[in-house]
Amino acid sequence: MSEQLKTENIEAGDLSAVDWVARAEALIPQVEAASDQIEADRRVTDEVMAALHDAQLFKMLLPRSIGGGEATPMQYTAVLEAIAQGDASTAWCLGQGLGCSLASARLETGIAREVFGPKSAVLAWGPPRGPAKAVAVDGGYSSSGYWLFGSGLPHATWAGGHSVVYGADGEPKKGANGKPIQRTMLFPIDQVEVIDVWRVLGLRGTGSNNYTLKDQFVPEAFTLVRDGNDTLVEDGPLYRIPILTAYGIGFPGIALGLARKMLEEFKKLALKKSPAGFPGTLSENAVIQSEVSQNTGRLNAARSYLFEMIEAYWDTLSAGDEPDLQLKALLRTAISNAMITSKDVCDFAHISSGTNGIFEDQPFERRFRDIHTLTAQGQAHLSNYQFAGQALMGTTPDRRL
Repeated sequence: MSEQLKTENIEAGDLSAVDWVARAEALIPQVEAASDQIEADRRVTDEVMAALHDAQLFKMLLPRSIGGGEATPMQYTAVLEAIAQGDASTAWCLGQGLGCSLASARLETGIAREVFGPKSAVLAWGPPRGPAKAVAVDGGYSSSGYWLFGSGLPHATWAGGHSVVYGADGEPKKGANGKPIQRTMLFPIDQVEVIDVWRVLGLRGTGSNNYTLKDQFVPEAFTLVRDGNDTLVEDGPLYRIPILTAYGIGFPGIALGLARKMLEEFKKLALKKSPAGFPGTLSENAVIQSEVSQNTGRLNAARSYLFEMIEAYWDTLSAGDEPDLQLKALLRTAISNAMITSKDVCDFAHISSGTNGIFEDQPFERRFRDIHTLTAQGQAHLSNYQFAGQALMGTTPDRRL
């Protein structure tokens, strides 16, 4: 543990005054030093997980009523940006765990403490493949399903399964809107079977495997509806952010951290690398000089716009208001723009590094794979611009923003 963290009372019950970004920045050297092992093992190392838990980073979005920090969304994004400079897989697992932790505000306080209270508590979940079923039974549900992309499963203490509620007659139950009722089941991690499928281009250390459950009883108290203010137990503005929007606020921080690190590493390389057949170093090349300047500007502009929109969204919620469609569209635009711009900056650093970019012992190859895996996630899809554009031009978007 760093001296900075040693001098701060990390076991204090009140986390409201914690400098979360400073805690994250203090961990960057340790996380970066472990990145090769994380890649090789396809999971975050136990030592890095212990450091994240010592710093209580997984508790930063929990309600204060159960010992959490109720940090702002701007802090959330900045923490992931910092950790991603050390290792993107670690940042991804932290970001996923923090998004899942918002479920705590939709559980009775005692249940929330049971799930999220322990020091090493982590909830992991992913979307279902096919119709995951929660059959209503006395006192709860009989849960069965197959779920995908359970990021952080290797260190999770609980898993979640988003499911359609079925009655004893075998038919889906429907709400007042005529649509099938959906609830998320929570179950201890030892009840699920993990299916090892996460053999991928990048973010290999996230352990984003599939998982399955068969006819497991889940008490009603350990289930929740993920969105909608009428299901909230906590009344803070943080918990009025839809969980999918919260993921959107966090993921571009990871992309920005990757891009920042790759650009810095390229500038170091450019000062000393003299390509064959060219006079001087890369840093003396006029094209490289121009591109470094432009990419720095693009990255900083994308970051500033992202944080501006997150803050505007947060200010609206904090004032007790509901963000309107225009603000949601601007936030969605900022999220996708930050992720795609970060990818473009990483591409510049990778290709401009020449053969240095293809070797595993250089600081570019893994990060190049990580950013392209990260931007395959839906928050970076170009279609987001279409739906945001529809809202910005005054029409109803084809998909919820």
